[in-house]
Amino acid sequence: MKFVLLLTVFVTVVTFANAAEPILISDFEGTDYGNWKSTGTAFGIGPAHGKLDGQMPVEGYQGRGLVNSFMGGDNATGTLTSPLFKIERKFITFLIGGGGWADETCMNLVVDGKVVRTAAGPNTVSGGSERLEPAAWDIGEFAGRKATLVIIDQRQGGWGHINVDQIVMTDDRGSVPIVVPPVPVARNVIRNLMIEKKLLHFPVKTGSKHRVVTVSVDGKVVRRFDIELADEDVQWWAPMDVSEWTGKMLTVIADVLPVNSKALDTLRQADTLIDSENLYQEPLRSQLHFSPKRGWTNDPNGLVFYNGEYHLFFQHNPYGWNWGNMHWGHATSHDLVHWKEHSEALYPDEQGPMFSGSAVVDWNNTSGFGKDGKPPLVLIYTAAGNPTVQSIAYSNDGRSFTKYSQNPVIKQISGGNRDPKVFWHELTKQWVLVLYVEAPGKQHTIHFFNSPNLRDWKLASITKGGIDGDKYLFECPDFFELAVDGDVSKKKWVLTAANSEYAIGTFDGASFTPEHSRLADVRGVGFYAAQTFSDIPNNRRIQIGWSQAPSPGMSFNQLQTLPCELTLRTTSDGVRLHREPVKELEALRDGPNQANSLATFRSELIEMRAEIEPGQAGKFEFILRGAKISYDLKEQVILVNGHRAPAPMVNGKQNLVVFVDRTMLEVFASDGLTYVPMPFISKPQDQSVLANAQVGDDAPNIRLQVYKLKSSWTE
Repeated sequence: MKFVLLLTVFVTVVTFANAAEPILISDFEGTDYGNWKSTGTAFGIGPAHGKLDGQMPVEGYQGRGLVNSFMGGDNATGTLTSPLFKIERKFITFLIGGGGWADETCMNLVVDGKVVRTAAGPNTVSGGSERLEPAAWDIGEFAGRKATLVIIDQRQGGWGHINVDQIVMTDDRGSVPIVVPPVPVARNVIRNLMIEKKLLHFPVKTGSKHRVVTVSVDGKVVRRFDIELADEDVQWWAPMDVSEWTGKMLTVIADVLPVNSKALDTLRQADTLIDSENLYQEPLRSQLHFSPKRGWTNDPNGLVFYNGEYHLFFQHNPYGWNWGNMHWGHATSHDLVHWKEHSEALYPDEQGPMFSGSAVVDWNNTSGFGKDGKPPLVLIYTAAGNPTVQSIAYSNDGRSFTKYSQNPVIKQISGGNRDPKVFWHELTKQWVLVLYVEAPGKQHTIHFFNSPNLRDWKLASITKGGIDGDKYLFECPDFFELAVDGDVSKKKWVLTAANSEYAIGTFDGASFTPEHSRLADVRGVGFYAAQTFSDIPNNRRIQIGWSQAPSPGMSFNQLQTLPCELTLRTTSDGVRLHREPVKELEALRDGPNQANSLATFRSELIEMRAEIEPGQAGKFEFILRGAKISYDLKEQVILVNGHRAPAPMVNGKQNLVVFVDRTMLEVFASDGLTYVPMPFISKPQDQSVLANAQVGDDAPNIRLQVYKLKSSWTE
């Protein structure tokens, strides 16, 4: 046994010692091209660091630098030639993208003055992407000979440039495809369709390779997105609204698909959503919470009451189960309970994807966007391209949206400026915009701007949102005024952050002065980027957050929390935010309180309310559909599926409110001071409610209400 072990070690050592290490020809990480020689103007004086002016985002390269011949645009030309090197390995691997014009946008291997290998990018028609893909040449037959690499850009016009990076000689190319000259790495796949229906459906298989799809009408690009296109085994169909182009020819281009791909052959037109027979009743579709018909959702955006409707805009990827392709999805409700989804409100454009923001009703038409004496609805959003800027769009009907022709309205301050929150400040008669700005060194600040018209903005002040110099609030700010204990003569301003921490203070229309900061609000898991509605009648302050509760295996992912009404109340620790589920949710109750029949109670959707006077009991536990919610009356701590949160009694009592959905729990304690949201996938067969107490000398006094709930999607 010892002999075998020693022999094994010996063989391993010999094999490792004789292995041929890869030889890096160039990774283009320097400030210039080193010993490479350039001609013309296309390649500039050194490697690019991503996209150049006027270029789409460049992806797929390694490190910081790459060869990018878009310097000066597609009409620039030139060459870039490597120093002479010896061929010492079997393969040359590299990353390549850009134009696919043979002999005009390519990289050549030259041996003894002859081009022996060549490769080009995938693109020869409008559309496609700037993604670099891996490729390789088999160069074993030239072993020991001297060679040079020549990167060529002699093409003017569309896709008249080339991108190259990470050139390596190696004996092991792995799974990198061999390029057989003179065929480019790959080609775009094109399909033309005459639009006859409202929706064009794309086949999706989550986990497939991302492809960039470009859609053009009359030679103009109207949509561009990445998608996990399915060649076979389609998991779900992603719809794109094409109704505005009915009767026109649509050109769909998918970049660098395999030669035998049939993905675009399966595109399907329909007037209704494909495979929608079970829509809103899918096994992991939450029944009390909003989620889009298809795709990913995250931050709520632009919550506003307009034309008698609550408008919920939201970050949306219509073409994938994961984050990406940020659009503004759109849904409306008359009661905050039943939601109707509409077409996308904002699509990505030349300024980039549509990141978070807010919405307001411009009652006095200060923007000039109003029509026929009616106030416009104005959306304020981050366009997260390069640069990242703040822009606006408007609507006169609450359904169709027009982007302002002179966007952006606030230019880039830093690469991390985003999530504008806008409101009208009545005392100073001006608009206020609150913006998160990540400064150099990861310093997180909140910038306040003022405007008379939503178009022209001036910086008013900068704060970290905290009373201590090293404390700050991060991302997705919201800012609003609330009466303290319902007394309108005593109001405070509240500045919240994405993680639900908040500050309370005063505001004069330009500067926020915090009195209490970094206050913990939400005590649960998976709650982020909450926003409140603007322009609600009766000055209610209603909030919705992003619930990071996944729905694995479904054609949709994540959801929005229940709408909650916020108030400021005085506690023993000072003034604090409280939240309670809106009263409108009572409309979902399916029958009377059933607390007296818990032994036979069965329901998939549950609302439970409990008022507890402690007596001598140490702990009390509820089990709702397998979810354990316990309260320690002595420590005054609540545990939700083991997650611990402080929950003090109020006036000697503890009040609990619990909502149970298919993928989500929401628990409210201490009259709304403590909020514990929790992703939770319940078991379909377990629909019971149990209550247990650890009783001392006398039992706690519990007043219990338990309701079966109807689905919000059934009406």
